[in-house]
Formats: sequence, structure tokens, C-alpha cells
Amino acid sequence: MKETFTPTKLALIGMICCLLFVSALFAGCTQSTTTSLATATPTAAPVTPAPTPVVVATTAAPTTVATTATPKPSFTPSENNIVVYTAASLTGASNTIGSSFNKAYPSTTVSFDLDGTQALKTQIENGAYADNFISASNSYTNTLNNEGYFVAGSVQPLATNYIIVILPPANTANIQSLADLAKPGVKIAMEQKAVPAGTASLAVIANLANDTLSQSWANATMSNVVTYETSEPAVAAKVALGEVDAGFVYQSTATAAPSGTYTTLTIPQKDNYLQTYTIAVLKGSKNQAAAAEFEQFMLSSAGQQILAQYGFSAP
Repeated sequence: MKETFTPTKLALIGMICCLLFVSALFAGCTQSTTTSLATATPTAAPVTPAPTPVVVATTAAPTTVATTATPKPSFTPSENNIVVYTAASLTGASNTIGSSFNKAYPSTTVSFDLDGTQALKTQIENGAYADNFISASNSYTNTLNNEGYFVAGSVQPLATNYIIVILPPANTANIQSLADLAKPGVKIAMEQKAVPAGTASLAVIANLANDTLSQSWANATMSNVVTYETSEPAVAAKVALGEVDAGFVYQSTATAAPSGTYTTLTIPQKDNYLQTYTIAVLKGSKNQAAAAEFEQFMLSSAGQQILAQYGFSAP
């Protein structure tokens, strides 16, 4: 029997078909969208951050060796104080000189700048202030005088000094004579050649080689020098501390030292070197009258007695 489709049935069938079509279409769109998103934004693997680099500081080697200029002491000129640039070998005598001068001239005090004469000369040439100059070298005094640094006629001989060899009291090197200075293994201290005591010591060694010992002794002795110091007191200190077995110094150093500080080897006078100290007034002094009084005091019997007390000889 043929089924008859009424308008109501046709409407119902159409509605069902539409619902089926929409459902199918929605399912298809949903699947397509999910696939698209998965493809576009894949899950990324975790990224480990790179470690922070460690920087090690390094210091490059300098291309040049830095040198230190001779320091320029700062002294303020004063009417009540004079500045005396003084050879380091007068270090021991300086306090007595200063206090004795102040007693004789109560209105004036003294400040000593003690150093190797070569350093004092350089400081003066570089403009350092001083009222008086006491030198252990005629050479440096003459240079400054020729360069016009001193008051005319003020350069005067002050004292003299010989060279001597000092040994530490223990004398572990068993040095009994000048000849023993050449023994293998002996350690000797000496001043640099530019230091007046160094110049004098080299002259003594040359004299001993020519007149009393030998050139081979002189060569061996010089090969035993383990340190060259910039001042005479520095050599004396090395010996006193036992850091070396012997040292060439001024006779005044051994004479003025407390008993037991050193044992000594005397050098024959015919082979020795007589060092002459000089004193002068600086032309740049702001207190030349007081500086002249200090020079007169040092040349007087009072000043000479102090120098003799500390082992210096008369000029």
C-alpha cells in the first residue's frame, strides 16, 4: 500500500534531516579545529638557561718598570727653625747637635733631614727647601756650589772620617783579618757607588789590592758583596742584625755604637781613604742669619767636640 505523505509528515521529515545535517557539520568543524590548533602550537620542550659566564680578572704585565723619584721633603721655612740636610752617617750625632745648638741659641731649633748625600743633592736640585747642607762628599758639594746653590764663601770643611770593617759580635764566619773577607761564602754589605761611603770603600779595596793584599783578593772580596745599600747606616744595620758577615762603614759608626754592637777590623792608614765632610749655607734659605750661626756652631770647639764624641776627626 502506498504511503501518503501529508504536509505535517513532510515538515517533520525535513526538520529531522536538518538536525542530522547540522550535527554532522558541527562534528566535522570541531575535529578540524582541534587538529589545526595541535599543529600550530606544539608543546615545546623545556629550555635550560645557559650558565652565566665567569670572568676571571687578570693583570697584564707592565710593559715598563715604574721608578720612584727621589722624594722631596716638605719643610716650611721658619724664623725659629732651620732645616739642615745632613749626611746619614751623622744620624747618631744629630740629636746631640740639635739640643746643644738650641741651648746656645734658645730662639732657634734645628730639623735634620738625614739621607745619603747623593739623595740630598738631588732633592736640593729638585727644589726642596733647606737652610744648611752637610755633605760626606766633596764631589757633591762642589757640584752644588758650581750650580750656584750656596751662599758665596759659606762652604767650609767640617770633619773627616776613615773607613773601617765591622763584624757582628757572634762572627759566625770566623773573620779574623782583612784577608778573610775573600773566603768563599762570606757575605759582605757595602754602600752603592754613588754613596760617599761606597766610593770610599771601593778606593780602600783598590788600595789594599795594590799595596797590602792582591788583586785576586780584591776580586774575591767583591764577589762576596751580597747587598749594596743606599746609605752608610743601612750597612751598619745589616751587620748589627747579623744579616751579613761584614760591612764597610765609617770609623765614626763603630766608635759611636754601644759597646758590644760590633767587632772591627782596622784598615792600615796608608791604604785607607780619608773622607772630608763639608758644611754650607743655602742661598735659598729664608733665615740665612740663623743658618750662618748654625755653621759657626758646628765649626766651633763645642761643635767639634760633639763630632769627636761620635767618632769624627777634625777637618
